[in-house]
Parts: sequence; structure tokens; C-alpha cells
Amino acid sequence: MHLSPFIHSVCTVLLVVAGAFAAPFYNSTFSQEGFDNASITSSTGDEAVCITGNVRVTAFTNANVNLRIPEPTNQTEVTEGVVQYLQVNNAGLAVLVNGGPSTVSGTYTINAKLCFPNGWSPGNSSKTIQFLIHGFGFDKCYWDFAKGYSFVDIAAAAGYPTFSYDRLGVGLSDHPDPIQVVQTPLEIEIAHTLIQSLRAGKFAGQRFERVVGVGHAFGSIQVVGVTDLYLEDFDAVVLTGFTLRYNDISLAVAGLGSAIASQNQPSRFAGLPNGYLVTDTLISNQFVNARFPHFDPALLAQADANKQTFTLGEIFTFANGIDPSPSFTGPVDVVDGANDFLFCQGDCTYPLDQAAVIQQILYPAATNGSESLLVPGVGNAISLHYDAGKAYQQVQTFVGRNGL
Repeated sequence: MHLSPFIHSVCTVLLVVAGAFAAPFYNSTFSQEGFDNASITSSTGDEAVCITGNVRVTAFTNANVNLRIPEPTNQTEVTEGVVQYLQVNNAGLAVLVNGGPSTVSGTYTINAKLCFPNGWSPGNSSKTIQFLIHGFGFDKCYWDFAKGYSFVDIAAAAGYPTFSYDRLGVGLSDHPDPIQVVQTPLEIEIAHTLIQSLRAGKFAGQRFERVVGVGHAFGSIQVVGVTDLYLEDFDAVVLTGFTLRYNDISLAVAGLGSAIASQNQPSRFAGLPNGYLVTDTLISNQFVNARFPHFDPALLAQADANKQTFTLGEIFTFANGIDPSPSFTGPVDVVDGANDFLFCQGDCTYPLDQAAVIQQILYPAATNGSESLLVPGVGNAISLHYDAGKAYQQVQTFVGRNGL
């Protein structure tokens, strides 16, 4: 099932639809190559001009999992499934439903946004692009959430283009089988294909020599998965909203209040199978993503009004991409909210700095230019917090300091 819900992006301002580029662009330099149904947008803080549209991605994996679970028929079954998933002293529901490796392949429509700093030109501007993968409950708008809270704007001000996209099963991208298809391994392969396309100059006619992988939460897991399978994809890695205490996420999973998307938001997700889920309420969203009083309540409300889907397949393969990459020698940056509940149960300093330990465990050969930062008072969704700019500026300083 390839269904894109009728939900519109709130993170961009339309300038031109499928026509000439706005003033910051040079019409003779840029094209809409590689994009279907393209539009030209500005970033929320007007630091970048972006091409937004659909791209076709063919991907294959033999590492998906044959999940021996039927599609839930109602919310009661979903809730009971979560209870059993989290139940203490059981045989492990994830083990019981694991029917072994599964091969999945297909060509999927992925909605993407390629942003260039104002005045960028291929002859004298950075050939490094920052490749952004969002986490659960968000789409690509997470990276350009609001003026003053935009990763895209801060990267553009530092001179860097960015590429963000709605992951498979999210936003304006295709929505195939949420149990057997939309799983971590296939999503890692989609990311790899997009990265190779950027390096090959398949989007907007621009070839990028260096790619910095940037993830948020579940997106960080996919960045880790890419470096494990494809050592040459990223020149540097930035992980946000992520630690190795992912076994602690049971409380956060319970706090999500996983609700069938088509029932929770029928005007947006009607027709989706019941394996597509969303956070239940604004309270659920705050519980997992935001730390009071350090977030903007208006942005939390915006996040909840535009909340995005996750799948049963992703829940059961959540950590499948987390493996060390001992041969990766690029620099690594880990930026977390010190009060991230999803990955730290609210305290990323306990029993020691959880951001600081990632490099030595996952990337032991990373360069000496590697860094980490815990931002006080910030939860998992950094983009909702008043200190988002501080966190994202640190990332740009890290990238520049490493000569990328």
C-alpha cells in the first residue's frame, strides 16, 4: 500500500511552485533534476532556499524481520501488544514474534527537501552536505521547525546545504505495509541510496564531495546503521537525542500511548492500516520529547498537531541498526539534551555522561576531532527547546573545526 496522507508541511514558506527560482538562487546554476512535483521554499528563518519534492528510491534488504503478528483489528489489541512487549519476566515478545530474516525490495516515493544557503554557488561554496534523518513522531520538518529553532537555518548560516526527507511510512512519503516492510533495515538501505545519489549529483545537478550524517533519536540509530554497513557513506557523524541506554526506553514506550493513527487523527490518516501508530495526546508528546520549563509550549502544540506516524515494524526492529563501526575513522559528534527521557530516563549524566561514552563504544577509531555535548534542561526533541540554537550551533562548529 503506497498511500501518502493529505498532510501539508508547516516548516516551509512557498516561494515558487515548479517555476523559476527565487532571488537567492542563480537560475542558470540550479535545476529541479531528480525531483517530481517540485516546489521552491524558504527555510523558516529565510537563511536558505529549498527544493522540496518527491524522489524515487529503489532499495533492497535481506535483513528485515518476518514478524509473526497480524495487523491489529482495534486499539485494544494495540494496547495489549504494548503491554506484552514491556511485560517483565516474560519470554520476550520480540523473540516470540521473530520469524527470521525477510527479504524486502521495492521502489518507493520519498518526499525530500534539499536546502542551499542564500547565495550558494557550486564554484565557490561548500561541497559538504549535511544529511538529516528525523526520529519517531516527526517528519523532515523537525529540522526546520520554526524560526530560531531551525537546524537548517543554522547550517545555512554556516554555509552548509542540507538534505532532509520524510522517512518511509512518514509524512508525504509512501506508506507500505507497516509490519513487514517499514522496518529499520529497509530504512537504512533507503538512506544509503539517497546518500549515494547526493554524491553522484542526481539531485539539482549538484555533486557533493562530503556528507555529514545527522540523526535525531530513531534517525540517529539509522545513521549508526549506515556507518556499520557502508563505511564510505559519511565523512562525519552527528548523533542527537541518542545514547546507548536504549534498553531504558520501556517507560518512554509506555508514555507514547501508542494509538492507531487512522482513529486518532482520521482527517489526516484515514485509510492507513492499523499498524501505523501515533502518540496519543499532547501529554504523551511532552512526556517523551520535552522538558519543562525549557521548551516553547507553542512548539509542543505544533508538534502534536502535526504529529507523524511510526509503525509496529519499527518498534520491533527499533535497535536493529545499533552495531559498532570499529573501522570508521571520521569525526563523531554526540549532542543530547541532558534531560532526555527517551534514552536516559531524564538524566543523561547518570551514572556518567552518556553522550561522551558513545564514541569509544561505537566508533573507537574516530578521529581526535570528535566531541560531545549535554545541553542542560533539554529533552529528546531538541528542536522544541529554547536552547535548540545552542545545540545546533555546536554541531556547525564541530563540522567546521574538522575541515568539512
